[in-house]
Amino acid sequence: MDLNSATSHLYEVVQGQHAGRSIGIPSVCSSHPFVIEACLRQAMENATPVLIESTCNQVNQYGGYTGMTPQQFLHYLAGLVKKTGFPPNRIVLGGDHLGPNVWQTEESQKAMEKSAVLVREYIKAGYRKIHLDASMKCADDDGAVPLPKHVAAARAAELAWHAEAAYKASGRSGDAPVYVIGTEVPIPGGAQESGEMVSVTSPEDLAETIAVSKEAFMALSLPAAWERVIAVVAQPGVEFGDTEIHVYDPEKARRLTESILSYPNLVFEGHSTDYQPRKMLSRLVADHFAILKVGPALTFAFREAVFALENIERELKNVHKFHLSGIVDALEDAMLADPAHWARHYHGTAGEQALSRKFSLSDRIRYYWTAPGVQTAFSRLQNNLNRVTIPVALLSQYFPHEMEAVRSGELENSPNALIHRHVQVIYDNYLAACFGVRMQ
Repeated sequence: MDLNSATSHLYEVVQGQHAGRSIGIPSVCSSHPFVIEACLRQAMENATPVLIESTCNQVNQYGGYTGMTPQQFLHYLAGLVKKTGFPPNRIVLGGDHLGPNVWQTEESQKAMEKSAVLVREYIKAGYRKIHLDASMKCADDDGAVPLPKHVAAARAAELAWHAEAAYKASGRSGDAPVYVIGTEVPIPGGAQESGEMVSVTSPEDLAETIAVSKEAFMALSLPAAWERVIAVVAQPGVEFGDTEIHVYDPEKARRLTESILSYPNLVFEGHSTDYQPRKMLSRLVADHFAILKVGPALTFAFREAVFALENIERELKNVHKFHLSGIVDALEDAMLADPAHWARHYHGTAGEQALSRKFSLSDRIRYYWTAPGVQTAFSRLQNNLNRVTIPVALLSQYFPHEMEAVRSGELENSPNALIHRHVQVIYDNYLAACFGVRMQ
C-alpha cells in the first residue's frame, strides 16, 4: 500500500484559518499500534484526515528507539491502515524535529551530514510534512551562549535543500513537501523539572525567526520551498512535566496569537499540548495554533486502560482461576533493568521515582511496551479477559466512560475494544477542537 501523504488537508487548514474559520488538525506523535489504530478508527467514523508524525530519535536511518527506519515505519503504518480500512488518501505523514538533535554530541559538520541523510530518507519514504529543527547546539558550537538564530536557520535551510533534492530524485507524482520551521521552548521532551517556568514566545522573536528563515531559504535559492512553509512552532505557554500541567492562558498569549495574522500563508504549530482541557484545545485552535501535537497523553491513556484491565483480571482470578499476567510488575522489571529512558527524567526518593515510573505525565513507560517480558504479560492479560465476560460492576468501577457504550451495544465488551475507546476519549478532545466533531 502506497501512503502518498495528502498535504492538501494541511493547506485546507491554513486557508481556513486565514478565512476566519476555527479549524485545525491533531498531530498523533506515537508509534504505538493501539494508539494509531484507535485514532484511525475514530477518524474514519468522523470522516476526518489523520496526521501521524514520527520524531528524529524515534525513527531514523539507524532505526531510532523504535528500531524502524522511515521506510519501515511507512510499511508498519500501511499495515495498520489496511487493518482498519482507513482511506489512505486521508493520511498525512510527518517528520518531527528533523535535524541534528540525535547527534548533538558530534561536531556540527558530521551531525549535519547525518541530518541530511535523515531528511532524505524521510522524503524517500513518502513523508511530506517536514518540521526542520536545527536549533540545538552541536559539540563544536559555543556552549556559553544560545545557538544564534541565523545559524539555526541556515542549517534548517540546508536540510530543506536536501529534502527538495530528494523529492525531485524520487520521481513521485504526489504532493511536494511542506515545511514547518521554528522550535518550542523548552526543548523537545517536555519540561525537565517540576515548577519549570514556561515563557510565551514574543511577537518580536516570532518575526525574527520567520525573517532569518526566509533569508536562509533564499540564500540557497529555495523560493519554491519557502512558499511551502505552512507553519511555525511557537510556545503559547503550554507544557507538562512529571506531575504538572501548564494550562493555556489566552490573555498571556494574546500578542503572540494576533501577530500570526500578518503572515497569510502561516499558522502556528503547538507542541506539548497533551493534557490540556478540552476548552483550551478549542481556544488554541481559535488562536491559530492549528496543528496540535499530542503523544504522551495518548500512551498515558493506553497505560491507564492496561492497568485497569489488570485490576479487573485480579478481581476475577478466584472465579476463573487465572494465571495472572503480572503486567504491572513486568513493566517495573523492564524499566529497572534498562533505566536509560527514564533515569534522567525522574528524580526524588526511591519511592517517588517508583511512583513516577508508573504514573508520570511524561509517560516514560511508553518506551517499554515492546520489552519481551512485557509483551508476554500483555498477551496473557488479553487471553485471560477474552475468555470471560467482564461484569458490568467491574466496568463501572474501572471503565466508567466505556461502560455506557458497552451497555448500549455501541462498544464490544472486550479488552482491546476497551483500550481503544479509552484512547479515543483523549483523541476526541482534539477532533472536537480541530473539526468540531465528536465521538459517535
